[in-house]
Amino acid sequence: MWTPPPSRRVVSSPRATLLLRLLLLADAADAAPPLVGVSPQDEAYFATQVIACKDGSGSFPRIRLNDGYCDCADGTDEPGTSACPEGKFYCRNIGDTPRLLFSSFVNDKICDCCDGSDEYESGIHCQNTCRNRKDIDEADDGGAELSVTHLDATSEFTIKHTIGIQNLVHNNINKDLIQKLRGLRMALVIELGLVVCIFAFCVARRRTRTRRRQHILKR
Repeated sequence: MWTPPPSRRVVSSPRATLLLRLLLLADAADAAPPLVGVSPQDEAYFATQVIACKDGSGSFPRIRLNDGYCDCADGTDEPGTSACPEGKFYCRNIGDTPRLLFSSFVNDKICDCCDGSDEYESGIHCQNTCRNRKDIDEADDGGAELSVTHLDATSEFTIKHTIGIQNLVHNNINKDLIQKLRGLRMALVIELGLVVCIFAFCVARRRTRTRRRQHILKR
């Protein structure tokens, strides 16, 4: 009579359990969220598995970075979402000028970064409108050369015209000052004459009163 073989029980050893846990942690680290909204200077700050809030209010595991929930009051854990009111989103704008946005601008269906990185989950497509700095500098240099050429052609006329205007203004100012001084001198002469007349009138009146008193006393 045939009898089935005894069943084998798989017993997991502590070493196998530890190895399995390490593999799971490695997979979790590989699946860590991308550094959206983080400046290149801060990438090393977010490289550890436990990240501290920049304001010192606490810490959070890296897997909760940009998870849509605000763990730090200053928004350290949500640089790429609008979860924290105090958060800031970094636009890299490669080739153009980088920019910092308030978190409320992230995924609001309005393209604020010229590279469109602030609308990565809003469902709209933002065209990359960033301008190359080299092209901007070359355009500025061309405009500068044109401006210098134009200035060289008109500088002599401009200088002469400016000097003529300055001389005219200077002459007008001198004439105005002379007229004001003459008017002031005339006013001073008139005031001085009035003062002299009033003084002479007061002296004559006092003498008249004195004579009247003397005449009355003689009677």
